[in-house]
Amino acid sequence: MKENKSAKFVFLLLMLCCFTGTAQKKNYKIHTVAFYNLENLFDTINDPNKLDEYSPMMELKANKSFVYQQKVKNMARVLADIGKDETNNSPVIIGVSEVENKTVLEDLINDSLIVKHNYGVVHYNSPDARGIDVALLYQKAFFTPISTSSHELKIYDNKTQKRVFTRNQLLVSGKLEESDIHIIVNHWPSRRGGEAKSRAKRVAAAKLTKRLADSLQVKDPYANILIMGDFNDNPNNASFKNALKAKRDKNKVAFKGIYNPFENYFKKGIGTTAYRDSWSLFDQILLTKPFLEKDYSSFKFYKAGIYNKQYIIQNSGKYKGYPFKSWSNGFTNGFSDHFPVYVFLIRELKK
Repeated sequence: MKENKSAKFVFLLLMLCCFTGTAQKKNYKIHTVAFYNLENLFDTINDPNKLDEYSPMMELKANKSFVYQQKVKNMARVLADIGKDETNNSPVIIGVSEVENKTVLEDLINDSLIVKHNYGVVHYNSPDARGIDVALLYQKAFFTPISTSSHELKIYDNKTQKRVFTRNQLLVSGKLEESDIHIIVNHWPSRRGGEAKSRAKRVAAAKLTKRLADSLQVKDPYANILIMGDFNDNPNNASFKNALKAKRDKNKVAFKGIYNPFENYFKKGIGTTAYRDSWSLFDQILLTKPFLEKDYSSFKFYKAGIYNKQYIIQNSGKYKGYPFKSWSNGFTNGFSDHFPVYVFLIRELKK
């Protein structure tokens, strides 16, 4: 594997040797994996096959091109910064949601702030009525996709029994350097109509995610699976606790089980998006058991976090302290109404 000094960071950790009681210094390589809801990253072209005319971008009366360019640059700035202080690199893998099409993603990865990282794109069109999709960005120097697929969630309205068209779930399998990993990118149905009334839709989405994970584990019980997204549910909701059976304590994660490091953040009242002075932690990254093992010859989970640096926080007005969103009666020159989330994956460097 070709080494890239600007993208490589070595952790010097003091590891307690459980057999001898002595401290040993070991070298580790660390990568950031992130997820970010890009809050209506739409282009300026009206697509007759979508309801994109209801997007904030299309509702602008003037300066659409300027706003679009600025919106793209703002998104690129955040993506460039996530994990950079710790790794001296931008995330090697990024799941995104609320993007209109592949064109906006290509504009994003070609922005001057991140173009040097040579990101690739995995994207499929979803049947969502407004045309918003999920996608995966990856640094070609470190991650190589081997297979990709898009999985449709079929759900129906309780009253009308009509099909509800929502985002597909994206599955990408590949190699992070020499490590085999799988990523499932989600944007589950919203809470429109109320949490309780819409709950069944997200439980159905969770069951689809679980089926995808199960299918990977049938082929390889030790599959390294990352489940990320804007789930429109908190870590303690039924979709996570009953359908995915995710655990907040890594020591209680069973074989083929799922660990949710963000549940501890939620227990502390920390969130990624706010509404009426109440925080929700809808954006999360979950991991399967093999990522928790102590054999660091391949990439393992080290730490999870919420990227909420001051510049992406609203600093005044009614929404002071909230994520600095892009859209509020027009373009605010902000970023998103969600904070990004990330995990660090580390592996021991061979001497």
